[in-house]
This record gives sequence, C-alpha cells and structure tokens, in this order.
Amino acid sequence: MENMNEEPFKFKYNRPIKEMAVDFIHSLLFWRGRKKQMIYTRDIDWGDIKEVFLPESFEEKYGYLGSVPHNEDSEVFKAMYPLILAMDYEAKPKYCPRWFLRFLHLFGNDKSIVRVRNFRLHYLFRKLTKGIMIWDYKTKWEWYDLRISISAPKHLQDLASAIETDFYSRGRQEEIAEKILKLDPKASIIWGGVDRLVKQYNELVDKKSKQKENLKQVMGDDEDLGLYDN
Repeated sequence: MENMNEEPFKFKYNRPIKEMAVDFIHSLLFWRGRKKQMIYTRDIDWGDIKEVFLPESFEEKYGYLGSVPHNEDSEVFKAMYPLILAMDYEAKPKYCPRWFLRFLHLFGNDKSIVRVRNFRLHYLFRKLTKGIMIWDYKTKWEWYDLRISISAPKHLQDLASAIETDFYSRGRQEEIAEKILKLDPKASIIWGGVDRLVKQYNELVDKKSKQKENLKQVMGDDEDLGLYDN
C-alpha cells in the first residue's frame, strides 16, 4: 500500500536563469555544422556574423558572389576588380541590402559555392541574385594565364574574357621585355602587343647571332695569320 504522506518526486534545475538565457541566445546565433559521410556544413561563429553586418575587407563585402580574390595587392585582384563590381551591380536587386545577401549566403549556402545549409534560403538567394556568381579563378600555365569561371549574362561573360585576354597580353609582354633587356640592356622596348615584342626579340637574337659569327670569323682569320702565335 502506497504511503500517501510521501512527497512526490520533483526535478530541480539548478542552472541560473542568466546562464540559460545566454545559452538560448547562443543557440539562435551559432549553429553547429552537420556531417554525414562526405557531406558536411561548417560551424557558424561570431566572425561569420560580423562579416555579414560589418564587413572589413573587399572580400567580406562582396563574398556572397562566390570566389572573390582576397589579396587586394595582387595583380589578379586588380584585374578582376571591375568584373566583381559589375557582377555586384547585376546580382544585387536595388531594393535588397547587400548584408541580406551575405546573410543568405551564410545561412543558405553555408558560405560556399557547392554546399547548401538551408534549401529555402538557398533558393531565395539564387532568385534574388539571378544565379550570378564566380565559380573559380586561377592561373594555369604561367602567372599571367588567368582563367575566370562565372555564371552570368553574356555581357559579363564577355567582360571576363576581355580581362583574361588583357591580363595574358600584359604579362606575356613583360616576360618578353625582360628577355630583350637581358640580351641588350640599352634596348628600347616597343610596347603595344605580344607579336610586336616577339618580332623585336627575334630580330635582336638574329643580330646577336650574326655578331657572334662575325667575331668567330675575325678570330679565325687572325689565327690563320698567326697573330695568336707566341
């Protein structure tokens, strides 16, 4: 028979209300990433939130576009700078603040060009930006052989191609100019195109070759005359 005077079991939670409130706010702002086999999402921290509302660098400001160069002193950054601004102009709706796109990029795209953290936010992001993004940029064979991969309308694709062509041309010209100056430090560089500098370099090589042949001929004639005999 049960004892009616026995006190019922009570669960007592000893954590302070302030601590529980902090944990609740923390849970709202910071989501831990998830991992399932090869698929994972990143942990979100204060730094990510800060980049959304208070970006400090060019990359943080326009990072919602995808693979944005981070080194603002590099030649690649300077070359891609007008393309990024043009893509931002096309991707950002006039009524939509840029911080909101960064927010969607973080919580929808997991701050990635391949992962998805939340499909609803991801689809909203793609709808607002019209799918405009920078997939990748890299230099392949030489430092000036820039390759830019983007999803964008044709006029932005044409701009990217023009940047690639100009970047290659300027880099290749600098490379050939260095070779010319090694052969003749006093040479006057004829800028204006790769073909023009290649022609100048080949003419200089032919000139140097003929000078060497003439020098060998003179030395051979002197030797035949016995000028080198002791």
